[in-house]
Amino acid sequence: MDAMTDRASAPTPTVTEAVADVVMRNSPVVFGLMGNGNAHFMAALTGRGHRVVAVRHETASVIAAHSYVLAGGAVAAATATYGAGFTNLLTSLAEARLARMPAVVVVGDAPRSGLRPQDIDQVGAAAAVHVHTLVVDTANATAQTELAYAIARRDRVPVILAIPYDLVDAPVTAADDVTAPEPDAVLRPRELPAAPAVLPGVAADAATRLVTAERPLVLAGHGAVLAGAGEPLRELGDRVGALFATSLMAHGLFASPWDIGIAGGFSTEGAAALIGEADVVLVVGASLNLYQMRYNGLLAEDAHVIQVDTLASATHARVDQFHRADAEEFARAVLAALPGAARPGWRAAASLPVGTAEEFPERAPDGLLDPRAVMVALDEILPDARTVTQDNGHYMGWAPRHLRAPDPQAMLLPGLALQCIGLGMGSLLGIAEVRSDRLPVLVTGDGGLLMALSELDTVVRELPSALIVVMNDAAYSMEVHQYGVRGLDVSAMTFARVDFAALGRAMGAQGARIESLADLDAVRSWIAAGARGVFIADVVISPAVVADWLRISNRYNGVPVPD
Repeated sequence: MDAMTDRASAPTPTVTEAVADVVMRNSPVVFGLMGNGNAHFMAALTGRGHRVVAVRHETASVIAAHSYVLAGGAVAAATATYGAGFTNLLTSLAEARLARMPAVVVVGDAPRSGLRPQDIDQVGAAAAVHVHTLVVDTANATAQTELAYAIARRDRVPVILAIPYDLVDAPVTAADDVTAPEPDAVLRPRELPAAPAVLPGVAADAATRLVTAERPLVLAGHGAVLAGAGEPLRELGDRVGALFATSLMAHGLFASPWDIGIAGGFSTEGAAALIGEADVVLVVGASLNLYQMRYNGLLAEDAHVIQVDTLASATHARVDQFHRADAEEFARAVLAALPGAARPGWRAAASLPVGTAEEFPERAPDGLLDPRAVMVALDEILPDARTVTQDNGHYMGWAPRHLRAPDPQAMLLPGLALQCIGLGMGSLLGIAEVRSDRLPVLVTGDGGLLMALSELDTVVRELPSALIVVMNDAAYSMEVHQYGVRGLDVSAMTFARVDFAALGRAMGAQGARIESLADLDAVRSWIAAGARGVFIADVVISPAVVADWLRISNRYNGVPVPD
């Protein structure tokens, strides 16, 4: 049989199969929960052996795809059915959109004949969180799916791809031309196309300011990571004798002895003090949001701040010069403009607060564990090959501050853009798919884990190895420490302490209750034995230890701060 005859006899693919073909070429893994609207799509994937992680709640699907990208993976796909399945993923969809994480989200949708009693306006709901929807038809299923990936990559956003229910098994027809929408149809005004070239005069001015500075600092954010600017920025800093700092999402970018760590609310006291001494600060790809600026107390009032970003304008009033440019191109242009040999700069006199771990008492005054001491001890137990993700909550500053990260893909905090909890378990699924050579670690709170407890089944079923560290203080402590001190009743903010180790064992995991630092030997033994399966370290921490970043936040917001 010749090729032409073979093609002629091949069955015509369905709309769903055409979508699945493109997804399989672009996304190594799909995270989702099956329902009526996407059953054909998931079956098309699993029936051909594609990797599908079947989650227990749709919220986990998009945040898993989100964290897959953050941890260094390609554009991942998520999927849910129509109606309730779609509304269940809106929280993690909004987080991915605000954090600008690319993903293609394949969903079922109402039939073309119109909304049924159980349907909602999904296009309108997605638009409410600034997410664009592409609807497939028999003539454009392949083109629309390819377009969804093109938009996701170009604009670093999630894109909804909707399959009307009456087309799930309809055969495709001749393809029509499909062109990308105009940028204004997809992007919000503050998100712009590629930045212009760096002008020689701009590079020369920045070079002069850095060379003549007594205490230059290079502060890099996630934008510098995305642009691949780590190497030229490190070389630039070495040439001018600068110290380095990063945002949380660029933690580990510089891999330099002159890196003083995270800038902002999660800084150590020593690092924050040094950053406050800088006289020229080059900020590359960092948003300078309220957290990064340590509630506007990070930088000295007379420091000269140069910000480089692809956004339209400066993101903070403290910026003295703003340059819209690609981070890597800007760094290389400034390098080329530097005169002569390297200068000692700040490094000749700086005394760095790094190299030794901070020390904390094992127990707080109430006799329960000090969470900071737990993190310091855990850092020594974990292998160097680790990827750490977190849920959100009062405890969220302790892991970035006390756990080392081998690179910027190894310390993640999804959920911060929307400021929501309950996304940690889904994030753990995403990071575990990217780097099989690293131990995936989730640091979560008791409230956030209870919110996503159904996903423990997915983690146990799907992951060959994972560590879940539960900072268990029997409370929503963020609210307790913000509103209890104002005199509000905290009854709805506290609850009975849950035994998560026992829950984990009931669902097929291993686990241990951690009530002393010596109890962490259970984690040490599990790692030494090969770290097989899922281990839950249920750490009973004191609710009385208040994070220093939250104290700073409370002062900024006029909240009483007890001693």
